[in-house]
Amino acid sequence: MATYEELLIAQSNDGLNRKVRVAVIVAAETVRTEVDTTSNHAARMVWAGEVFANPQAEAQRMIWAVLAANKDTDLGDSATSNTILGATDAQVQAKVNAAIDVFAV
Repeated sequence: MATYEELLIAQSNDGLNRKVRVAVIVAAETVRTEVDTTSNHAARMVWAGEVFANPQAEAQRMIWAVLAANKDTDLGDSATSNTILGATDAQVQAKVNAAIDVFAV
């Protein structure tokens, strides 16, 4: 389990920040093309627009959800900051996708 200090260190990592920024943009594109019957679609579209307008700001918001979700999950039995920083693109994308509705309000 990553300590809070390790999570703070991971939050400032350039590589992780870039991964989350790209994952947020990919998620926004997925939202842009989803069917309009998707639950919370209107709010998700607003969120996607905010991502495309300022991906850096939305990624900075989203990184906290990604870090909290990875604190002690499928990244290993002992999710340290090194484990979190070593997360694959697919792992980061899955955490971003799972958190969209938290930000799409």
